[in-house]
Amino acid sequence: MAILVTRPHPDNETTAVALRARGFDVHLAPLLKFEPVAFHDAGEIRYGAVIVTSANAIRAIVPQLAELKLSKLPLFAVGEHTASAAREAGFVEVIVAGGDAAALRDTVLKGARDKLLKKKSTLLYLAGADLSRDLASELGAEGFDVVTQTTYRMAPVRHLPREVCDGFAAHGIEAVLHYSRRSARAFLDAARSEGVEISALAIPQCCLSENVASVLREAGATQVTVAASPDENALFETLERALRTRLA
Repeated sequence: MAILVTRPHPDNETTAVALRARGFDVHLAPLLKFEPVAFHDAGEIRYGAVIVTSANAIRAIVPQLAELKLSKLPLFAVGEHTASAAREAGFVEVIVAGGDAAALRDTVLKGARDKLLKKKSTLLYLAGADLSRDLASELGAEGFDVVTQTTYRMAPVRHLPREVCDGFAAHGIEAVLHYSRRSARAFLDAARSEGVEISALAIPQCCLSENVASVLREAGATQVTVAASPDENALFETLERALRTRLA
């Protein structure tokens, strides 16, 4: 069974390895392209901790980490994938949330209660250019001063690879995995431009969260499933259930 992975590079390669280990064939169509944004910091602010909602935010600042001297600060990561990227970059104290921005907010608040940081601390939020949730304002309402630094953007890819278009036309792709609202929108735009939207949406669309799934439902997809929790293992379980249901 062939599965289409729309996740950006390099994370899509890790996903492909995991899917192949489960016996799937994999097509890769990264529909967002990572572009780092220069980090500008005057060095005058004393941060109490770093908060991160994407591994890409870490990747973007790796060349500057030594001069920024951030790696000794506690880092609150949205989930284990982002936490792993932070550890690889040199952060020592990494606190892992439950996989989405709401869980990250709650984990930061718990960190203050547990005295991992002071309630009035200034937090450095390493963020992407497009935010689906105003985490800084939510934490600001709880007494934190949050400085948001945009460290990367994800540019949409306008076209699907030819082998993917051929796969849709031949009904050779069994399901699509979606990891974010932006990549889901890029998938829809690319499928329309290639003339394969009907066949692309006629198969299971497996989504990391309800927030992602709503994009596919609004576009007319009828076989939309959502992972029980916002992590890849749960997404794979959802994929396997969707395929069993389709073949039943």
